Amino acid sequence: MTTTRARTSPRTADRPVEVRGLRKTYGKTTAVDDVSFTVEPGEIVGILGPNGSGKTTTVECLQGLRRPDQGDVRVLGLDPRHQVATLRRRIGCQLQDAALPDRLRVGEAVRLFASVGDRRPDIDALLREWGLREKRRAPFGSLSGGQRQRLFVALALVNDPELVFLDEMTTGLDPTARRDAWRLVERVRDRGAAIVLVTHFMDEAERLCDRLVVLRDGAVVATGTPAELVHRHGGGLTASFSSDLPLPVFAELPGVRDVRRHGTTVEVTGEPAVVLRIGHLLVPTGHVPADLLVRQATLEDAYIRLVGDGTQDGTQDGADPPTRGDEPGTAVAR
Repeated sequence: MTTTRARTSPRTADRPVEVRGLRKTYGKTTAVDDVSFTVEPGEIVGILGPNGSGKTTTVECLQGLRRPDQGDVRVLGLDPRHQVATLRRRIGCQLQDAALPDRLRVGEAVRLFASVGDRRPDIDALLREWGLREKRRAPFGSLSGGQRQRLFVALALVNDPELVFLDEMTTGLDPTARRDAWRLVERVRDRGAAIVLVTHFMDEAERLCDRLVVLRDGAVVATGTPAELVHRHGGGLTASFSSDLPLPVFAELPGVRDVRRHGTTVEVTGEPAVVLRIGHLLVPTGHVPADLLVRQATLEDAYIRLVGDGTQDGTQDGADPPTRGDEPGTAVAR
């Protein structure tokens, strides 16, 4: 279960991010429409959404890389539209489509980015943390995809920024490197920095993020902690088991949201207490299933119900239109 772990940063009294009514269009296409959210000091806020939902455009507006058409945007108390030079000395950014000259060496890149800030970081320590010490003299063009990704994240953190933007941070990293990256990001947060994390990985969002902002078609469809989103939108607990009893028998149980039959298997979705009520129903009748499986809803379930699975339009409550009956593949919904 994820809990809020935000800490007050000793370096700034300003809220790291305040967005009110952000809107950005490209010609007739609306990329971001009335997006509002905040990021508190020492907090990791995740931005989730399918491709084209407005995630990258939103964070680019916060960094001063794109100019919003409407809305009020404040980052570390500054206006990215007019104070971008000052802002960039206080933030760190890892962009999804970043690139460096092929001949630029790893150590040279780190020194170059370090020269922008006021601090003088320990470059050797940074390269060692990100598994790049042996690549210090290697040209960027010779790095693997995972090594390039680690370098970009290291460059975003080189000046100990007050606010960090990470866009698809662990794409291309193997499972061990991903977990190492998570630990380093948590250390950055623990030093007081706030982090805006754009990700497609639900395990990453659940592990790292104090709060989530879910976008769909350029608009915010849900916000909250990972646990809150699972509770509100995950669909509840699902119990599946073999039974020849008619579906309405299960649909009338308190707390049941949906009942479906797949062949000889009954699938009941609802509140956690539904499992006990199914047992109380079946045991006295002698219908005790030996194949009972119970599955808790996950953040991925909540996400798909909020934005759709890519094959059909999603709805905020995620409910499928129920059909009445007791034939294989039918459902009874309360």
